[in-house]
Amino acid sequence: MPPSFKGRQYELRAMGLRDFAGLRRDDDPLDPFALADFAKLLVVDFGQIQGLSEEAREHLLGDGANMWSGGTCSRPLPNGWRVVILNPKHGRQRNNATLMEEVCHVFLGHKASRLSIIAQNSRGKTIARDYNEADEEAAYAVGAAALVPFAALRRLARAGKTSIEIARHFNVSRELVEYRLKVSRLWSDYRALHPEEDAPRLARRNGFTGGEVRRTGGG
Repeated sequence: MPPSFKGRQYELRAMGLRDFAGLRRDDDPLDPFALADFAKLLVVDFGQIQGLSEEAREHLLGDGANMWSGGTCSRPLPNGWRVVILNPKHGRQRNNATLMEEVCHVFLGHKASRLSIIAQNSRGKTIARDYNEADEEAAYAVGAAALVPFAALRRLARAGKTSIEIARHFNVSRELVEYRLKVSRLWSDYRALHPEEDAPRLARRNGFTGGEVRRTGGG
């Protein structure tokens, strides 16, 4: 289990979700899309959204694509389900983390009363509803722990696997794996095993790669 009290609490809730999903091994990949049905979340393709102006659609998929990851409509459908929209520009790995966070909001009993842009939280993520910060932190942390369990993460890291290899195994982003390494206090050991990653990591953080400037998104 993670060394911190809060980390252990998140891990226990994550283990419950994995057990509910029928996973028996700590290194089995979790599919958030399978859990979405149990949470009564209907994932709708962005292209099916009606009522958006062409200008808004172009912005959300263009210059503004890195400003949002997804969200759940606070008003339920007549059958009680809620609609979830995921950013199609982020790819399956990042969408897995976004959807898992939405699933966790449901399983943890969090309530959002309306859609609203609030600003950015401590992770630099734009909040698009009025969950409080504690709920946002818990949903993200539990979701990340469910996707990348502590025991499997520690075992794979100690075996010399890179964050990219671990991310590929669990079908999540490298950024999510590195977040888990940090909050689980495995980061210093991981960096000691992979000193060759320090320079490229710094370059990514500064927005440079191969001499070109690029915009980087979160995990």
